Amino acid sequence: MLRKGNKLYSILTGACPKCHEENMYVNKNAYILSKTLKMHERCSNCNTKYKIEPSFFYGSMYVSYGVGIAFAVAAFVISYVFLGSSTITAFIAIIGTMIGFLPIILRLSRNIWINLFMHYDKQLSKENSY
Repeated sequence: MLRKGNKLYSILTGACPKCHEENMYVNKNAYILSKTLKMHERCSNCNTKYKIEPSFFYGSMYVSYGVGIAFAVAAFVISYVFLGSSTITAFIAIIGTMIGFLPIILRLSRNIWINLFMHYDKQLSKENSY
């Protein structure tokens, strides 16, 4: 179960890596393509600045390669091994998966990247501010 305080919670939900209270993205829906990567500048709860330095998220491109490979391998295994499709059909499934999940892959990569550099601080959480 995902709970606040766990890095996986922040990575999968897009929550602020410091307090886990606010979503980092302007719109929670990754499939609104014009706003897929639009982020708040700071967390409204703990005032954490998301872009630590200019071009900070360029590093997430390296992460996106690995995440994309994981999605492609999963698509291949599901279509070729479990569904018994032909090799051509499996590769079409990979292409479809990569196109269909591109917004998710981009956001997951950013979430992983920022969580490598920032850590949860339970003192900043609303639950502990009483």
